[in-house]
Amino acid sequence: MIVNMRIAIFTDIYAPWGTGGVASSIKAQKDTMIEMGHEVIVFCPGSNAREKGVATVPTHKWLEINGTPLAKRPSVVEEFVRSKFPDFGEFDIVHVHYEASCSIAGIRLAREFGVPLVQTMHGREDQAIAINVPWPCKTVVARLLNYMHRKCLPHDTKIRRDKYQAPTKARAKMWELMVNHAEQADLVLTPSNHFAKKLEHYGLSRPVMVVSNGISEDLVKTEFQPRMLEEGAVLKMMWNSRVSQEKRIMAFLQALMLLKRPYLVYIYGEGNALKRAQKFAKKHNLKVKFYGMRPRKKIIERMKEAHLGVMASYDFDTQGMTLLEAEATGLPVFFCDPEMREVVPAGSYVLSGGPEAVSMAIALDDLDAKEINKMSKKMLSHREKALSSHQIKKLLQAYGRVLEEKRAEKERPQSDRSTQQ
Repeated sequence: MIVNMRIAIFTDIYAPWGTGGVASSIKAQKDTMIEMGHEVIVFCPGSNAREKGVATVPTHKWLEINGTPLAKRPSVVEEFVRSKFPDFGEFDIVHVHYEASCSIAGIRLAREFGVPLVQTMHGREDQAIAINVPWPCKTVVARLLNYMHRKCLPHDTKIRRDKYQAPTKARAKMWELMVNHAEQADLVLTPSNHFAKKLEHYGLSRPVMVVSNGISEDLVKTEFQPRMLEEGAVLKMMWNSRVSQEKRIMAFLQALMLLKRPYLVYIYGEGNALKRAQKFAKKHNLKVKFYGMRPRKKIIERMKEAHLGVMASYDFDTQGMTLLEAEATGLPVFFCDPEMREVVPAGSYVLSGGPEAVSMAIALDDLDAKEINKMSKKMLSHREKALSSHQIKKLLQAYGRVLEEKRAEKERPQSDRSTQQ
């Protein structure tokens, strides 16, 4: 591996313009690698960038999705990068996140200049369409997105409906988009094993490596004490993710209606179900406080006084930064999706018996107050694994693996390469 690498990161979502933990994780990766002596440039949509190592690409002035700015079409982004970085071919690695315009431009530039390409696959775009798009439009939107993506990158893999993760035409089309996007890379990264297996199930043939997202040390520098909950005391819970349909905020609020124990929930974040959730909580007099978007440091401070972090999504999250932040701060967690057991250590979580509101309520009511302290100590004993500095070692190993393979490929006789092709 090159000691001091020159790395180009292309992402359609980046802090502070993009919301969510992954955007913050990409920033943490960038900052950590720069501190280690690598030269890193993040190409992303946004405006008025004054951050070291960030180049904002041409961005639509009025078009946004949930407050996140959108880059202009890939050809415009590519022209911008060529003009501002005529030595683009001297980058050692191109690392692409997401599947939209800026990320597509990163893939095409890597191919054009012959730079090794790493692609991180973060999200379940199939579920995003299935949950958030109105029923009559799901297939139309999925086909349109697939068509637009296919105009920019080749689609050699075709995916049909099945009974696994693609039960509808819309979801099949989105899996087709995701897999063909990942096929462009020399190495594909995923934040979890279960997501890697799903991509491989649908035909991904490129090498896959699991590299977790990470939490910036700057956010969790302060000391965190094991949480304590007295028998009969108020169970303080923390919602720290999008207040949206795919995160299943409404199912969680319905569970609160069934709770028998005293509780209080702090909800941080915004999303397409925020207003509905606020009205529902007010109507049913739920013990819930909504705070909207707040700086991550303020959210971390609130986590100190909570007893339990909450993730109500099901068959959607590929990892969940909520869980990593909880691990880094010693906060036990509650979730519905059994695949999330991969993310946090055994003995640190409460798993609902199912995704339904009644199952969530039963699990929360059955929680022994004494277990909070044990789970919190387990989280704190593993907190180092959630930090960006720990995960960045794996990321750099991934870069080194790609560079070694490319170097070996160049050193092979031309006759051998022709035979393999």
